[in-house]
Amino acid sequence: MKYFDYAASCPLDGEAEKAYLKASAEYYGNASSLHDAGDKARQLLEHCRREFARFFGVSKNGIYFTSGGSEGNFLSIQALLSASPKKGKHIVTGMAEHSSVANTMEKLKQAGYEVTYLPLRPDGRIDPDCFGDALRDDTVVASIQHGNPEIGTIQPIEEIGRLCKEKGILFHSDCVQTFGKSDLTTISPFVDSLTISGHKFYGPKGVGAVYVNPALAWKPFYPGTTHENGFRPGTVNVPGIAAMAVAAKKAIQQMEMRTKHFTHLRQTFMQSLAPAESTFIVYNADLPSTVGMRVKGLEGQFVMLECNRRGFAISTGSACSVNLQTPSKTMTAMGIAGKEAKEFIRISFGRETSGEDVKRLGETLVNIANKKSASALPITGK
Repeated sequence: MKYFDYAASCPLDGEAEKAYLKASAEYYGNASSLHDAGDKARQLLEHCRREFARFFGVSKNGIYFTSGGSEGNFLSIQALLSASPKKGKHIVTGMAEHSSVANTMEKLKQAGYEVTYLPLRPDGRIDPDCFGDALRDDTVVASIQHGNPEIGTIQPIEEIGRLCKEKGILFHSDCVQTFGKSDLTTISPFVDSLTISGHKFYGPKGVGAVYVNPALAWKPFYPGTTHENGFRPGTVNVPGIAAMAVAAKKAIQQMEMRTKHFTHLRQTFMQSLAPAESTFIVYNADLPSTVGMRVKGLEGQFVMLECNRRGFAISTGSACSVNLQTPSKTMTAMGIAGKEAKEFIRISFGRETSGEDVKRLGETLVNIANKKSASALPITGK
């Protein structure tokens, strides 16, 4: 099976695996315990905290470790709401946000908040003017993803962040898709919180990191929580965090090289689609590792299953919502509805992906498209 779903999850890096095993065997104490074994684990934990502060370009006092992007998004938004200097119950977010953000918004609506959802332009980005028009005197928090998980566009976080600061609105950004592919130090000054998840950059599953501006006087969502300075309950996963830190450092060191690799793969893939070019719609992306596209006239789930049958693992969008049998949120946010929205598929590359693998996948998609075209031809003869 050739894997083309790295935007959903990556295999564990070998060096990260070794770090996990070493930390599990040698740093097994509870980092909150006062004995020497606990102190040893705590020192490793704080080293990792300093590393992520450096990766983000922020103070280590704002770094907290979580179980991943979904929990991180939920707790970050709750922290910002508790710390807002303004009174109000209005939130602005995007129509194409990850389900963890979208579901948090639904829960907040039940608590009396009003949520404004912004569409995407045809280029897959939120219009900053549209964002500015949506802000009100009672807007307290905004949450806009840094990188779209389905088509790979990057949102204008700096511009949106400036608008929020002018209005005294706290701003969260889901950076799960962009860490290790884009320099987060360029956007961290413009957000009040951001979230990443280890398994998106070859770290382990079940671990993530959050930055919350330490100048904010946020309140713990879970009363009485002591771990991670009250940010989340539960014994801290020191081995997972250590492994994630190793994978993160490697991802940042190799970012420029990987970007060139992914750009070449995307070009090769596009060339391989040329024999049936008119059948495909491929959306522009800022992250070359993510290809969001449609095969005209074919439902995405059918194309995904056909690819799977032929030995290629692709997806029909964000892995957290593919079982809902609903159109891609990104397509809907871009104004693409009905059957066309359900045609969407996502292909994403990893560091193991080769040019030959990409070429073969393109040929497979052309074959699937041509079979569809042939079956649509009228029957002639006697």
